[in-house]
Amino acid sequence: MIVPFVKPPAVVIVYLQEPRERFWGLVRHLDSSGIVVQGIDLDSFDDWVRHIVERGEAPHLSTVFFPLPRVEKVLVDATSGPVPSLAEQFERRVGRSLQEFLDSHE
Repeated sequence: MIVPFVKPPAVVIVYLQEPRERFWGLVRHLDSSGIVVQGIDLDSFDDWVRHIVERGEAPHLSTVFFPLPRVEKVLVDATSGPVPSLAEQFERRVGRSLQEFLDSHE
């Protein structure tokens, strides 16, 4: 089943199984076979943003296809009460939205 609110270019966190991973990034494509996300392992988010802010350069993001049977859940990266989304944290620290940033580095 394809969730209607998760459409490109939504920023999401993909929870994966076997092996268990969390991947953060921009949805590039979604269909009944799986999801394509341009992003990074969630555990690398802070280091990746810090690298951009401190060095003014962007380490490459991976564009990855995850087959639907491997996907446990997909969460839209959204603000939760006083806690800003990762996309908002990125924009505050870097000064551009993730979409603008990626468009300027293609």
